[in-house]
Amino acid sequence: MLAEDTTKITVVYTKYVMSHKHPITDSFAYAIDGIATAIKEEPNFRLHLLAATIVTTLAWYLKFSSLEWVILVLVISSVIVLELINTALEALVDLVSPSIKNQAKTAKDVCSASVLVASIAATVIGYLLFIPKLALVL
Repeated sequence: MLAEDTTKITVVYTKYVMSHKHPITDSFAYAIDGIATAIKEEPNFRLHLLAATIVTTLAWYLKFSSLEWVILVLVISSVIVLELINTALEALVDLVSPSIKNQAKTAKDVCSASVLVASIAATVIGYLLFIPKLALVL
């Protein structure tokens, strides 16, 4: 016969309960915390930010047109956003699958591949934007 489990579960509520009932300023604070975490913990994110800073400075120096700025901002932001999504997915996979599993590896690899594809596309677009302008300056 099975013994009856008499263990009591205590639920502790804190101010960090996941809900949508918080001021919009808190939403911005959470987003800034997410960016700060990515900067602190993800070397690739820091590398993408460095590259973005360099190309933005160079675009300013080369006096990009409005259309060139729109293209540049869209390309930079797509890489940054995908890097943030990749970071979030990796953390989530680590949480739900602490042991190595093929499906967890696939999820991480495919998400990382999206960042790689966006980075390659950004590099190609960067060459198309910068080479003609640099050819005139040099």
